[in-house]
Order: sequence, then structure tokens, then C-alpha cells
Amino acid sequence: MKIRSKLALNFASATALVLLIILGSVYYFSEKSRQKEFYRTLTKEAITKANLVLNHQVDPEVMQLIYQNNRELINEIEVAIYNLEEKMIYHDAVEIDIVKETPQMFKEIIKNDTIKFRIGNYEGIGLKFELNQQTYLVTAAAYDGYGLAKQRTLALILLSSALLNIIILFILSYYFAKAALNPMRNIVNQVRHITASRLKLRVPVINPKDELGELSITFNEMLDRLEYSFQSQRHLMNSISHELRTPLAALIAELDIALLQATSPEEFKLAITNALNDTNDIIKLTNGLLDLAKSGYLSDQVNVKPVRVDELLVDARSMILKSNADYKIDLIFEELPEEEDHLTVNANGYLLRTAFCNLIENNCKFSDNHRSLIQVSVWDKSIYIKFSDTGHGIPKELMSKIFEPFYRAPNNRHIKGYGIGMALCQRVFKQFNGRLTVLSEVNVGTTFSVELPHI
Repeated sequence: MKIRSKLALNFASATALVLLIILGSVYYFSEKSRQKEFYRTLTKEAITKANLVLNHQVDPEVMQLIYQNNRELINEIEVAIYNLEEKMIYHDAVEIDIVKETPQMFKEIIKNDTIKFRIGNYEGIGLKFELNQQTYLVTAAAYDGYGLAKQRTLALILLSSALLNIIILFILSYYFAKAALNPMRNIVNQVRHITASRLKLRVPVINPKDELGELSITFNEMLDRLEYSFQSQRHLMNSISHELRTPLAALIAELDIALLQATSPEEFKLAITNALNDTNDIIKLTNGLLDLAKSGYLSDQVNVKPVRVDELLVDARSMILKSNADYKIDLIFEELPEEEDHLTVNANGYLLRTAFCNLIENNCKFSDNHRSLIQVSVWDKSIYIKFSDTGHGIPKELMSKIFEPFYRAPNNRHIKGYGIGMALCQRVFKQFNGRLTVLSEVNVGTTFSVELPHI
């Protein structure tokens, strides 16, 4: 069953239930009102006949004759009068005797003064009647044909109205549900046209403040992320194929030359050395690509635990110096906090150390003195780390591109690299709720600032 039909059925059912409760209440209170009025009539008639009989104002035989004649035409009330000894003083029609009084009934009348009862379709009343300092027990019963006929008519009207209203309610509910869900159908139709090759299409947002508007905005945001992911993936694959092709072609060329031209051990040794260098370049590129891929994992896919930033910086410094003896790296802690947790962050130690290594290596690689200055300071909620150099600097027009994978500034093409480091660093710090910013001036130097929330 479609949502439209479910909404229509649920709304119509709920409204029908409320309607039936209201109509049922109308019938119930109408019936209570009929009973109250009828019992009042019974009481009045019983007292009137008791007065007439006991005061000898009307001959009992005449009253009985009137009862017999009226009974054929209207629903006449049958009245019986007894004394406290349960001896009958008067009865409209002993041969009919609708009530059939019993000692138990007389006891209830004496105890409660007034009782009400039903005998089949007849409704009756019993009461104590005081006259001339004597107590009498009077019963009266009759069939309320007129009142019950009105109730049956009312029930028929109410049931017919309920049935008609339920049908109308369901039709209206279906119409309104269809009208309410039409924007959803439009969204579905729009989404059907969105494919991997048409990710630029977006769902129209009619009213951004209602639920469907929020759904459309959320869906469009998801499409934005998907489009960005597809574009990044496409760009990454193109860049990878391009970057790997160069060292692999160089490696094959070196080996081909060695096979065709090398004749002495020295020439073979040179060819092997060149091939080994090309292989190391491929390994470095591959490791960088793997790290870049890891930095794009979701948070729940990465092993995160508390790690000391100062220890990671020391490790990164040692790793860079071990492979580059001519580099100079100064690590300065401006103010060490008293609490150890203020130097601890929740992150993946390997990825964070890799990002630090890239920033340090960038400082050293792009400055003539191969020096990197690292300054660490701790504030109330964050750790701030600055990586500074006195290198060539980055032109302002290129600042927005330095975090793109495989992008390399034209003025640095002569320096060996693959353009992976900055993209990797930005992703890593962002993944651990950090932030990476850069300030640079041409021929003065560049400073990368990292902010990481500590525990």
C-alpha cells in the first residue's frame, strides 16, 4: 500500500472514529433524556391515578374501563396500588398484570422510596405514596412507543450520516493526501533523472522551511558531496595514471638501455642505480597515494586513540633528519602545560605523524637553507603548531590551489615532489577536528598553522 493510501485510510479512520464517538454520544444522551422524561410521565400518571382512586374521586371501574379502551389506541400506563401489607387496593388490569409485583419488589420500594425497572419492552416505576397519613405502594408500567420510535429514527439518521460522512471523509482524505504528496512525487521524478553522468542536476526547493524543503536541501547537499567525491575520484585517477606513468616509463627506459647498450660492469651498475632510484620514486609515490586514500576514510574506519603531539613531532623530526642529513629542524615549545592531557589529542598516530612529516619536509625542501622552525603553544582548548620556513613563498593567486591533490606551483617544478603532501595534511587535520591554514609571502617565506583540539 502506498503512503498516499495509508495516509488517507489512517486519517479517514481516525476522523470516522471521532465522528462515531460524537454520534454515539448524541444517541446515548438522547436515550437518557427519553428515559428521564418517560419515567417522569410514569411517576406523574401513577400519582394522579392514586389520588383519584384513594380519594374516591373516580370510580375504579370507570378508570379500568378507560384503561382498557385507551390501551387499544395508545400506550396507556398500567397502574397498581397496594398497601403496606402488600394487599392490592387497585389495578388497571389484573388479567394483564404487566408488572407482576413480588415481595422482593415491595421491599425495595419501601427501602429506596422509588425504584425503576424494565420488563421486556416495558419500562416501569415503583414508589411510596403518602396520603392521609397512610403509606401506599404504587407501581406503573407502559411501553414508550412514541419515544422509542423517535430513537429508532434518530439511530437511522445517525447511522446514515455516519456512513455518508465516512465515505466523504475517505474521498477527501485521499485527495488531500495526494495533493500533499505531489511535491514528493515531483522530487521522485527529478531524482530519477539524476545519474552518475548527470550529477549536476538538483532537486528544486519550493519552500525551504517545510519538511519537503528540508528533504530537498538535504538531498541536494548529499548530491554536492557525491559530485565532489566523483570529481575528486576522477581527478585522482587521472593524476595517478599520469604520475605513475613517468617513473615507470623512466624505469623501463633505463632497463632497456642497460640491455641494449651496457657492456661493462660500470655501465650495468649505473643502470641498476638509476632503476633503483626510479623504483624508490615509485614507492614514495605509492606510499603517498595510500596515505592520501587513508586520510579520506570515515572516522569509524580509522583507529583513533589519545596520542601525544609532542612525541609525534619529535618522531617526525627524527624521521626527516634520518633520511635528509642536511636538513635543519628547530622544535620549540613556547609554554609546556602542567597537565599532560593538554598535549594529547584523539587521533590516529600514523596519519598525524605523516602530516607533520609532510609539513616539515615542505619547509626544508622549499627553502634555500633547508630549515624548518616548529613552534608549539597550548591554549585553553587547542594546541597550536606553526611550521615556518624562509623559502620562495607562494604567490597569492596560487594559494587556493595548494591543497588540491597533485598540484605543484610553477615556480617549484624544479624541486622533486608529487603534489600530494598538502592535500594529505588538510584531510588528516580535518578528519581529527583540526584546522590547517597558511600564510605566505613571495621571497620571504611560508608559515603553516595547525590547530588541534586537545583532550
